[in-house]
Amino acid sequence: MADLSTNLAGIKSPNPFWVASGPPANTGYQAHRAFDAGWGGVVWKTIGDPIVNVASRYSALNHGPHRMIGFNNIELISDRSPETNFKEIAEVKKRWPKHAVIASLMVDTRERWHEFVKRSADAGADGIELNYGCPHGMCERGMGSAVGQQPAVAEKITSWVMEAATIPVIVKLTPNITDVTAAARAARRAGANAISLINTINSITNVNLDTFVPEPTVAGRSSHGGYCGPSVKPIALNMVQSCAADPEVGLPISGIGGIATWRDAAEFIALGSTSVQVCTAIMHHGFRIVEDMTDGLNAYLDSKGFASVHDLIGRAVPSLQKWETLDLHFRRVARIDYDRCIGCNLCYIACEDGAHQCIDLKTPEEIGVGLGPGRVPHKTLPQIREADCVGCNLCSLVCPVDDCITMTELKTGDAPMSWGSYQEKLAKGEMQPLPPHP
Repeated sequence: MADLSTNLAGIKSPNPFWVASGPPANTGYQAHRAFDAGWGGVVWKTIGDPIVNVASRYSALNHGPHRMIGFNNIELISDRSPETNFKEIAEVKKRWPKHAVIASLMVDTRERWHEFVKRSADAGADGIELNYGCPHGMCERGMGSAVGQQPAVAEKITSWVMEAATIPVIVKLTPNITDVTAAARAARRAGANAISLINTINSITNVNLDTFVPEPTVAGRSSHGGYCGPSVKPIALNMVQSCAADPEVGLPISGIGGIATWRDAAEFIALGSTSVQVCTAIMHHGFRIVEDMTDGLNAYLDSKGFASVHDLIGRAVPSLQKWETLDLHFRRVARIDYDRCIGCNLCYIACEDGAHQCIDLKTPEEIGVGLGPGRVPHKTLPQIREADCVGCNLCSLVCPVDDCITMTELKTGDAPMSWGSYQEKLAKGEMQPLPPHP
């Protein structure tokens, strides 16, 4: 079996799966349960001056009944005293010496940062995560994303932390920013050892159309909150890759955002993460999900012949390039496996109304195919006009049957040509404008 152990800037853990800072990492009791289930690390719920939280605190975006794709919260940092939190960190670390315990911190002044950094180390924490990402409640007090959105401020505060730090420091970045790499570069300039991203996205998930108050409600009012869960994964992957590819960042990454399965984790790792942090999926399904995550990642690494997680880190980073570098001559078309087609014609509707009108409806007799499973005689079937297909992928994405519509590369015989080289040849008069594709 592949070696799942990781080392993020000197923070070692038996596997890359960490419980993210949030409700599942609020107490020593939860940390014990997490490690007993198989998690490699816990990032403690953010410690600072205790907060009095409100009720209610959470709302969700559902895609159909009981299918939560997004989660919103207006809960703030720990409502427990620093003394209690640091005492429990010490207890957890004593019981689980080979697991990663990271103290998440959020305070205001230089003196307070120095104090909390030293208390974290004294409690035995393996590292510190600086919460510069919270987009609600704390930012109005000049902390959280109010720091993360200003790279110069984040750099200054991180430099305060590094004055007192004796254990690795991770800067947690906010996604509520135009260019996340600017904040990541600031973290490096200040001497941080690693970065983690993304924190939650500023959001309102829904509005109660009877009371006209967004959810969650607190005595007839609401507030913008932090959005997380499966639907933020694409945003998180993009930002992780941006930081991993930036030579001015060059810091180890702990990836966060919509991770619920081993596949999600593997994608984050392939785009540059050394560890991955999970919160919403635990809140939805419990700590035991890590069993499938570790088994799945192990099997995947074995199938690829990778000896360890570190063989996967960053594998996908170089393949993401600017649009201008992509090959204008590359062609792909959609093809239908009529033995699998059920004649629902969703591909036709999507192409006709939402894409490029290159699918016709024909009878099976016109197409020259038999009746596949689930089809009734004389029902129309989709037929793709390959000459007009632009290879956009939409039909394959909306098809409800696995492997019914596949995207197939066509060999054109043309040498690869990027947008940049195309523009250069046009300017020199070395070629005529390319016709519209296809």
